[in-house]
Parts: sequence; C-alpha cells; structure tokens
Amino acid sequence: MAPTPKGTGPALGVVAVVGVGLIGGSLGLALRARGACREVIGVDPGPLDLALERGAVDRALPLEAAAKAADLIVLAAPVGALPGLARALKPHLRPETVVTDTGSVKGYVLDHVAPLLGGRFVGAHPIAGRERSGVGAAEADLFEGAACVLTPVEASDDDAVAAVSALWRAVGARVTTMPAAVHDRVFACVSHLPHLVAFALMGAVERTRPDGVDPVAYSAGGLRDFTRVAGADPVMWRDICLTNPEALLAMIETFQRELAGIGDAVRAGDGEGLLARFEAARRVRARVAP
Repeated sequence: MAPTPKGTGPALGVVAVVGVGLIGGSLGLALRARGACREVIGVDPGPLDLALERGAVDRALPLEAAAKAADLIVLAAPVGALPGLARALKPHLRPETVVTDTGSVKGYVLDHVAPLLGGRFVGAHPIAGRERSGVGAAEADLFEGAACVLTPVEASDDDAVAAVSALWRAVGARVTTMPAAVHDRVFACVSHLPHLVAFALMGAVERTRPDGVDPVAYSAGGLRDFTRVAGADPVMWRDICLTNPEALLAMIETFQRELAGIGDAVRAGDGEGLLARFEAARRVRARVAP
C-alpha cells in the first residue's frame, strides 16, 4: 500500500479502529471528515452508540468480523490490553492487512505484540491527547500539526510502514521515526513523569488539612493548570507505568534529586541557589512554550 498524501481520497481502504475512545474516536472523525478512507469500522467492548451518533465510525463490528474486513487496523486500546487483542486478531487477519497501535510505550509493544503479528505490524504513537477521555471528548482536528512517532524494526514490511505513515499524514500529523528504546526514554521524561508528578501532587493536596481547612477550596489557576493532566484516564496511565518501568523509574529518581536540591537550598536559606535553579528552569520552560 503506497503512502497517501493528505486529503487525496480513500486510498487507505477500510480502517478498523479497536478502542473508540478519545484517540480512536478522534482518528475516526478525522478520517471520515477528510474522506481519507473508504470506511471506518469501530470495535469496542462497550456500546458504540455515541461513536455512531457523532460520526466517529461508519458501523460497529465484533473484532473477528472487523479483522476480516479491514485493510488497516488501529489498536487504540490501553497498552496493557494490546497483547490480548493481537492474539485475538491473529487467526482472522488477511495476509495483506496492516496493523498498528497508538500506545505511548513502544518497547513493551514491540516485545509483546509485534512477534504475534509479524512484519505487517508497525508501532506508532500520535503525540496528542486531552485530560478528558472517551469518544465524547473526541475531535476531528486533534492530530492536526501533531507529531506521530513510528517505531519500525528491521522486520517491518516497507509497505506496512508506508501505510501507517500515510494514515497519520492523512489526518494532519507530522510523521517521524525513532527506535523504541529511545522513544520510551524520551516520553518517560516529557510525558510520563509530568503525569505522575500531577497525580502525586493531587494526592499530597488531598492529604493536607491545615487546621481542618481544605486547600482545594482556595486553589486558583496555578494548581489547576499544573495538575490538568491528573484528569487523564487512570487505566491508561496504570498501564503506562507498568509497561515502561525502567525509563520511568530513572526519571523519577532524576526528579527526586532535583526536588531534593531545591529542598536543600530552602533548608540552608540559599537564596542565590534558589534563584539560579529557578532561572534555569524558566529558560527550559521558554523552550516548551516560547
């Protein structure tokens, strides 16, 4: 299957989206809005009434029937569910069908999913999301201008890589490639750790009651903005923690050292040290949001 430039029509054929939540639903909406495929089939353990009502899918099918009908299958379920889905798909796939995923951990996927599906599987991670989950939060423009990282390996079929690249370009994403191990270290730093810090901070706030006062009643934009991502899907983030432990634990240790350094400066009354740290942090922040 040759790469398809954005907006050139339904050359992707029939696309099955397994897991029609925020990411899967947004992908379906984007594909249908752009006419980038012939049909979007939705597969989900729950009812797909809302996905059909919103136009995220053309029709709903069981996994087995979708596997037989699809030219390209996107596994948009939590990472921990992907090996089971791959095992269920394998007996029903046509030889030419391409399978990809949307998980934000790639080493685990290559170890536990790719061996089941062979060279027609190509790992992918669209860098897009919101703190709200479910197809009700899906948007057709979610991937517009976003990066999507592919993690092909030597055994990946060239035409499968081209098809997955075409899929994400068709919905407006910028496609890059990266080794899975590098991907997992990068995203442990810029995505996984920030979510865990937000979760931990919410836990600390909940456990703090100065003289019985609930701090949340007095919170303003700072706490709200900093902890926005703590509203994300708990199941997805549980799976991310359990499937990327090595890189994530290394980043937790790095963060603990940074926080301990600030604590040491506060304890010592070291204003110059605090200022140096905060100015350095401000420079990095300017690179994130110029």
